[in-house]
Amino acid sequence: MEHTPLSAAEGVEEAIRMLEGRWKLVILFHLFGGKLLRFSELERAIPAISQKMLIQQLRQMEKDGIVTRIVHHQVPPKVEYGLTNWGQSLCPALDALLQWAERRDPAKDESQG
Repeated sequence: MEHTPLSAAEGVEEAIRMLEGRWKLVILFHLFGGKLLRFSELERAIPAISQKMLIQQLRQMEKDGIVTRIVHHQVPPKVEYGLTNWGQSLCPALDALLQWAERRDPAKDESQG
């Protein structure tokens, strides 16, 4: 698909909107690699997040098609969270963004101002 500068900017803004939120990226990185984690495992992995916020972030990511909620019908009920294929495909893009950020040289930035 070819983009104009405007449509490209709008597409990236929409992608960033889906990843906005203090904890969404942390949740993603815990689930990358095909991991399935129960809610309690995510709570333990991210101790600074409140239960309410974790629920909210997972629901938003599920609505956006990034995370899938898997319910195992057993007693007691077991619910796991994992990434959809589309969510998993974010890994290389976020890895590239991380590498890009690590290449920043603040000294050069200041000299060009």
